[in-house]
Amino acid sequence: MSTLKEILTRRPVAATIRLTVPAGEARPMPPVGPALGQYRLNLMAFCKDFNARTQKYKKDTPMSVTVTAFKDNTFEFTVKSPSVTWYLKKAAGIESGSSRPSHEVASTIGLKHVYEIAKVKQSDPYCQYMSLESICKSIIGTANSMGIQVVKELE
Repeated sequence: MSTLKEILTRRPVAATIRLTVPAGEARPMPPVGPALGQYRLNLMAFCKDFNARTQKYKKDTPMSVTVTAFKDNTFEFTVKSPSVTWYLKKAAGIESGSSRPSHEVASTIGLKHVYEIAKVKQSDPYCQYMSLESICKSIIGTANSMGIQVVKELE
């Protein structure tokens, strides 16, 4: 439960904006500029903060960002790690999944890859309380729906 002080100090939210921005490459032009500019947010402050937070990732890694814009023209944002599908495509070395997932196998990955992806995804705000086993099961399900076969060990 929230205390009375927390309720009274809450700022009114103008919007919640979801973006996918390449790591370390936020610039005040599309898609970031128009999305944040319409709420009169400081674009350069967002770009500098985002690039500082994502400098540990490789360039062109798509990062999911949720920006909360407040009515007093301030903002907060959370950065999530890249999507599971992006990691699976990189691990399998393919551009896209199978067009017929249960009939055609696009590629094969090992359980070691799944475990490594799960360890990275465990740091996400929405997955931090999930067990590593349940995250692995979810990743295997995603791989199956993409036509990527998961084997115990690669030959």
